[in-house]
Amino acid sequence: MLITNAVICDVNGERREDVLIEEGKVVAIGSGLKSDEVIDAEGAYLLPGLVDTNVRLKDAQLNASTLEKVAKEAQQGGVTRLVLAPDCTPSINDSIVLEFVQAHQKREGRVDLMSTIATVDENERLSNIAILLKNGAMAPYMTTAVSNNTACRIAEYVKMHKTTLFCKAQDTSLSSVGVMVEGAVATKLGLVGIPPFGEVVHVARMIEIARNFEISIVFKSIASPRSIALISKAKEEGVNVSCEVSLHHLMHCDEACMDFNTTAKLNPPLVQKEAMLALQEALKAGKIESLTLLHQPNSPVNKEVAFAEAAYGCEALADAYSLYYTKLVKSGLIDLQELIRLAVQNPAKSIGQEAGEIRVGQKADLVLFDPKVSFTVENSHSLYHDETLFGAISPLKV
Repeated sequence: MLITNAVICDVNGERREDVLIEEGKVVAIGSGLKSDEVIDAEGAYLLPGLVDTNVRLKDAQLNASTLEKVAKEAQQGGVTRLVLAPDCTPSINDSIVLEFVQAHQKREGRVDLMSTIATVDENERLSNIAILLKNGAMAPYMTTAVSNNTACRIAEYVKMHKTTLFCKAQDTSLSSVGVMVEGAVATKLGLVGIPPFGEVVHVARMIEIARNFEISIVFKSIASPRSIALISKAKEEGVNVSCEVSLHHLMHCDEACMDFNTTAKLNPPLVQKEAMLALQEALKAGKIESLTLLHQPNSPVNKEVAFAEAAYGCEALADAYSLYYTKLVKSGLIDLQELIRLAVQNPAKSIGQEAGEIRVGQKADLVLFDPKVSFTVENSHSLYHDETLFGAISPLKV
């Protein structure tokens, strides 16, 4: 397959060259290349496929149907590698469940479907972390609901296996009673709020564990600017920590919950407007290492109910590249090269893989993206319902 007249954009910037792909790999880049199959991509970008390492299944149910659905949505949105969070039913915390996920890894076209593993069960008993990592799990995943003793034992495994710990920082004693962020909007709606400092306290705790055990931690779906400040300071001090932030927390604040809009009920909750703007400043300042769409779909029976009873999450995967491009690049917050670093290269690096660069010998996880095409989001379970997005995806079947 020969792709001609596309603008190549990766972490190294933009250039106009032809790309020859054979047997799933880039074999030549330049001019005067020949192939029996030629795609004229005039006016489009040739981009690395997105990598999202924080994806959840519909209604948190792990089965063949939900795996196939999420893979199809990923392909539609230009996501070529996705990593499932393990907090589903059944939980991904033993070899049998992990093997079930891996059996579906390549079933849907070119989407590479992978998984992290839950480090503990509901009784805080440790999973067989060593065996699961050996069997192909991408990373151990934990929430800070565990005790300090358990967190330290998990850190020992992470250090022993030289892997990265995915960590969701939250205070369950606060989040279990609240349903959105504490503030004027919650008060106006008569809903119990969650203080944002709950996340900050647990980020500080895990930074010290990372420092003591000399391990790498990626803090998943961070929502507080104060958390980002702590992580940035720790990095300056040589601690191997980084943060991931969702597009939703960059683009929406707690005001999206007005009129009891359950689509805006997310975990972590959307922050107040001042904090959202601070997250945008952190993005522009290079203090955020990776992005996620925090895809967490739910059936209407779990979402179209009273706000307090509604499930957490919204849908975004099927519009992935268009959302990132429209909200971050076209708006001028960051450029396309930086988007690829944040939404391709760094997420891949956190699971020990390479991505984000289009070069000879590299796996052809590529998509064509036409920024001139626009469309209206018609998904009522998307935070961007009825909005106009730019960019059409053409997955490459190589």
